[in-house]
Amino acid sequence: MNLFSWLKKITGKSKNNSFEEFSGLKLSKLISLLGYKPENLSLYIKAFTHKSYLDISDNLTKSNQRLEYLGDSVLNLVIGEYLFLHYPESDEGFLTKKRSLLVNKDALSTAADKMNLHELILYDTRYINSWDDGMIGISADCVESLIGAIYLDKGLMSAHQFITKWMIPINLDELIFPEDKNYKGKLLELAHLNKMGNPIYNMISEEGPDHRKWFTIEVMINNKKMGTGQGKNKKIAEQKAAQKAFSKLSNLLKS
Repeated sequence: MNLFSWLKKITGKSKNNSFEEFSGLKLSKLISLLGYKPENLSLYIKAFTHKSYLDISDNLTKSNQRLEYLGDSVLNLVIGEYLFLHYPESDEGFLTKKRSLLVNKDALSTAADKMNLHELILYDTRYINSWDDGMIGISADCVESLIGAIYLDKGLMSAHQFITKWMIPINLDELIFPEDKNYKGKLLELAHLNKMGNPIYNMISEEGPDHRKWFTIEVMINNKKMGTGQGKNKKIAEQKAAQKAFSKLSNLLKS
């Protein structure tokens, strides 16, 4: 039985519109990623349907947001259990911080890149261009909605296996807790204390495809360039620029 015949059999739908999206290459990639043929393909199609796509779809009436909610709960359960068992001497604070590193947007986006999820997501490109996080946020949310679909289709054990494979790094013990510092806030405060103008952030460049953008941003104070930062979204690039500017301005004020 070919892929389309199987698709028609399990969905009861003919080849049209949104289901047609998954009748060819997307369906092959999905099966390859999962390692099995879904029992309920409609769950997975919904998992890959961003709300922006609904503006141009005739068949799908709901986005992946509910599945994202469910997948988030399953993800936190599995990661929480894993950490609980692997760090028997650690307290609640340590486990909570460790889990946050494994389930935050950056971790989800990284996992999405490894899985090449951007090749499966149904979305409107106009949405990408109007949102700072762009494809990063969409793909991160899609990981959670996919976990939700797996859970409903195949149960907790399959979801557990999927999460363990894609979301738990081998070098778990080497994860470094990020410093709790908002360099944009610190730079603004330092500028105000020294009666300087507000920092101004300018976009220098935006490169790469939708699913892997790379931003370069510079920060100016009193019309002087104080720092440049790069990152996969504007917020990260701005924080890195602010960090460099904060260090540079602090040294200038000390001299």
